[in-house]
Amino acid sequence: MALIVRAAVGAALLASAACGSSSPDSLVPIVTWGGDHASLIVTATNTTIEFDCAHGAAPAPIALTDGAFDTPGEYFPEHGGPIRVDEAVDGQPARYRGSINRGMMTLRGSLTGSGEDVGTYSLTFGASGRVFKCL
Repeated sequence: MALIVRAAVGAALLASAACGSSSPDSLVPIVTWGGDHASLIVTATNTTIEFDCAHGAAPAPIALTDGAFDTPGEYFPEHGGPIRVDEAVDGQPARYRGSINRGMMTLRGSLTGSGEDVGTYSLTFGASGRVFKCL
């Protein structure tokens, strides 16, 4: 009986984390979030983001306040074709903002220096992203 209660409590905590929280000390769950043109993978130590023609990174854990987050990171534009051995891969400072509600994440990215918008994406808890890399 105690094992069943523990399993139920664990499932409830996971569902609560996936749905967001109004607590300022909650975190974006460690899992893959995916959708059209983007995939976000949160681990215990970092966050990686894949876009169609770019990728990004942010530190983890990512704090949630009232189901919303705002974190610094980097954005790396990509291009089609091979990458040269001597080609520099320069990242640009970025901000990743968004919110989580009922297992859905809205992710918005922008470049810190220019304010350029890099897109808004709808991602699903535990889903794989559908990303199409540059050709």
